[in-house]
Order: sequence, then C-alpha cells, then structure tokens
Amino acid sequence: MRAPTLFAIVLSLSAVAAFGDLDGMFPGGIDQPGIEYSKRPVRDHVAELNRRIQEGKVQFQFEPVSGYLRSVLRTLNVPVESQLLVFSKTSIQRPLINPRNPRAVYFNDSVAVAWVRGSQSMEIAAQDPQQGVIFYTLNQDRAAPPQFTRQDDCLICHDSFMTVGVPGMAVRSVFPDRDGQPMRQLDDYIPDHTSPMEHRWGGWYVTGKHGSMRHMGNAVAANPGQPMSMVTPATLNLESLEGKFDPEGYLSRHSDIVALLVFEHQMHMMNLFTRVGWEVRVAAQAGRRLHARVVRDTARELVDYLLFADEPKLTARIQGASGFSEKFAAMGPPDSQGRSLRQFDLEHRLMRYPCSYMIYTAAFDGLPAAARDAIYRRMWWILSGEAKGKKYQRLSLADRRAIVEILRETKKGLPVYFGPVTR
Repeated sequence: MRAPTLFAIVLSLSAVAAFGDLDGMFPGGIDQPGIEYSKRPVRDHVAELNRRIQEGKVQFQFEPVSGYLRSVLRTLNVPVESQLLVFSKTSIQRPLINPRNPRAVYFNDSVAVAWVRGSQSMEIAAQDPQQGVIFYTLNQDRAAPPQFTRQDDCLICHDSFMTVGVPGMAVRSVFPDRDGQPMRQLDDYIPDHTSPMEHRWGGWYVTGKHGSMRHMGNAVAANPGQPMSMVTPATLNLESLEGKFDPEGYLSRHSDIVALLVFEHQMHMMNLFTRVGWEVRVAAQAGRRLHARVVRDTARELVDYLLFADEPKLTARIQGASGFSEKFAAMGPPDSQGRSLRQFDLEHRLMRYPCSYMIYTAAFDGLPAAARDAIYRRMWWILSGEAKGKKYQRLSLADRRAIVEILRETKKGLPVYFGPVTR
C-alpha cells in the first residue's frame, strides 16, 4: 500500500513544534489563520456556475434516468469520454453501489462529477486555486430549481492520509466482494502514477487493451485466502462491459483504461498543489528562515511527481476504448511543432513528454509566488541536466529538451532562465 510520505523532511525541533508532522494530516487544522477553508470565499468552477444559475444565465435539462447529469457535464466542460465506473462501496452512496449498479465518475482538469443511478443527488468536487477541493451536491429533483450545495461533511473521508492531509481527492483500489463491499481484512491501495499496475483498480470496471499487464479491475474476490486469484484472463483486456450491468442512464459503455491512468495521476497532483500551497502559507507566518526551508523542501516531492520521476515502466502497450485518448490529447496547448504535454506514449510510459499538463491549471498558478519560484527552480535543475540522481536518468536529453521547448512556447509566466537544454 502506498504510504503517505508527503514532505518527509528533517526539521528542527522548533519547526516540528510549529508545524507538526508533515508526513500526515495538515497540522493546525483547516480553519487556522492563513487557511480558513470553511470561511473564505471560493472561486472554483462550480461556485461560478452557481452564480450563473442564480442570475438566470444557465438552464439545465432533466433526463428521465440520469437527471441533470448530461447538462452538468456540458456546462462544466467535462467530457463524456472520461467516464469511469466504480462498483466498490467506497463512497457516501454505498447502499446503491454494487457491480450491477456502478457509480459513474467524469472529470476534467479541475472538476470531478459522480452520479449513481437511483440516487436523489449528484456529487461534484471542484478544485479552488487556493483552498483545495470544495465539495458539492446537486439535488436530482425536477420540481426544484437546480442548485449546488456545498458539503463540508465530505471531509470525513476527503481530508485524510489518502488526500495527503488536506481537503482533496481520494482514490482507492480494494478487494471487493460479490456485492462490492471492500474486504476489510485485506489490504487496499491508494494508487497514483507511481503505483504498480497490479495494485490498481480493485473495485473499478476497466475497458481497453493492456497486453500481458495485470490489474485488479473487473474482478470480485471470492476467496479471501487467495485474494489475487480474482485476477484471471476473463477480467483483463475487456473491450466491452456488455452483460456486466444494465446500461440504462449511463452516458458511455466504457470505463476507459487511459482515462483511469490520467485520473489517478491528476487526483494526487491536485492534492499536492493544495498541500504545498497550505504549507507555504502557514510557514510564512512563522518567520523568514523557516519559510524558506519549507518552501524548498515542499517543492521537492511536487516536482518529482510533476515530472513523473518515479513512474514505473509500462511492460505492454495500452490502448483505450472510449475515445478519451484522442479527445484529451487534442486539448493541447500545442507548440509550433504540434507537440503538447497532453500527448500520450502508452507503450513505455503514460505521457510522451513526461511533464504534467496540470502545470497549466489555475491550481498551479494559484500557488504562493514563493512556492512557484521554488518549483520552477527545481524543475530547471532537473530539466537542464544538472540533477544526477538515478531517478532523473530516465529523462533523456531529448525528453528534457522537448519539455523545455514546449513550456517556453505554451506556459505563461515561465522564468526566463528556462533556456536551451544542451546536456
């Protein structure tokens, strides 16, 4: 299981006293001065959509089974092709979820929308540039005007070691029984792009091809004594979910493997942005020397993750089934040679150019200036070729040169010292 190792740094006793253990929950709580998660105004996309609804600028259409789902996705610019299906009982709507009635999750760079057939409410999580993920529900009641309601009660699960100790996105891979109930006596996993493939997607449906690689998707654990026996040829390389459940109300017939890979990468990236921003904001109140040290050390893990430094090598080619790969890659922004950080490799690694597209998001731009400066400096230390650690050797000269050239043309605010890469 991936342990929560965020910002495992050696601090002086005074730093520990001021900030607590950076390896676990965020010290001081979510409403301390400098954060005030529950009190400060938010600027996420759902909050903005709520204002537009109240002003009469947006209207939703209600469909018989899926309710407002299609309208919500269209208005928030969330692609249907991103649909992921999870059948484990690992959300607040667990009574309705099982392999015959999976929960559908859709996402873009800053918003995740979850819908369960038969539920009276839809769940939405949106990344605020400073405050982290804000949680909402939308009542699926045709008789009442649609309105998103903030739900801080979601933090019971979404502010934990799974989310690096800040309000954030939680992804789990479990051993589900025949009804989707996680088998608590067995391990579960918190997957991201650094995780072994064989530990991913327990309790999720997975469509697409992946050759000889094994994962936990599409399977239920019938034998607790040998839980991994649930993975068989019949659970792998599925191009269709036909016969698994009644598709009525679902907007796609897929739970795309490429979308799953992107989703896992992105959810942890979003949480890292929040944690780094919060650490720096709180440290700034404690004095210049401690502030500088926290800024430097917190940038380390974020940049390594941003550049996929610890991503395991793929051992077979991956091919999606829903059209997500093509739609995602076309979003760019491209440089003058047509290259972008959204283009996939899917044979040896996830991305063709291993630098996260999340660098373009408002969550990155919303980081404190000192944090962004430290992040950029560490990025250049690695991309220029000065870094000599073994983990950075996987970034070839061609990789590093391409990443820098793409960023120089497409990333506003990139420091001028990002120059030609020659070594």
